[in-house]
Amino acid sequence: MRPLCLLFDCDGTLVDSEPLLADEMASSLNAVGLPFDAGDYIGEFRGARFRHIVAELERRHGAVDASRLEPLEREMRANLNRRLATDLKPIEGATEALATLSNIPMGVVSNGPETKIRTSLQATGLDELFGDCLFSAYDAQCWKPDPCIYLHAASIMGFAAADCVAIDDSLVGIQAALAAGMTVIHLNRFPDAEETPEGAIGITSMFQLPTVIARLSQPRVMVN
Repeated sequence: MRPLCLLFDCDGTLVDSEPLLADEMASSLNAVGLPFDAGDYIGEFRGARFRHIVAELERRHGAVDASRLEPLEREMRANLNRRLATDLKPIEGATEALATLSNIPMGVVSNGPETKIRTSLQATGLDELFGDCLFSAYDAQCWKPDPCIYLHAASIMGFAAADCVAIDDSLVGIQAALAAGMTVIHLNRFPDAEETPEGAIGITSMFQLPTVIARLSQPRVMVN
């Protein structure tokens, strides 16, 4: 029976944190002279590592004093965590889908720091479903689209990559999970603007997830 393990992205897949993140990024980046609008994150950089975004903006607009970047990121994340704790909501359908799938081992695999993952899950009441199965790229020191973060999570949870299903909304996450050799479900909440990559299964709502997982869990028919 498959799958044996479900690995969820966090931002944009389980919790609706991206508007808050984009707003805080815009405030911080504009403060150091890097032009950035909240819509730029959703449109171009969704799921990307903060330092990757900074590097790309510096390439376009000129370098920022390197000594300002660490305190800038630290302050941005502190402001974001405060807002996550009070304003964050789960993605529509996520609570219901996870309740239905709670008999399958589950983990969270995110490009964000573990403190942000924990804050997000606690604020939305999803934390008990995952326990300590939280995998941050900052701890693994590899970021999506590198597959190593998904491979790291599968290994720690004791599953082969082929026995895992990754559920992710961002293209960098889809690329990482496909490269890891996992079955991949793309939560495409913007189907008019974004296509599901080849090799991934597309859904437009988390309400659809249990049906897809049930289909994947059917025993394979062996043909002689």
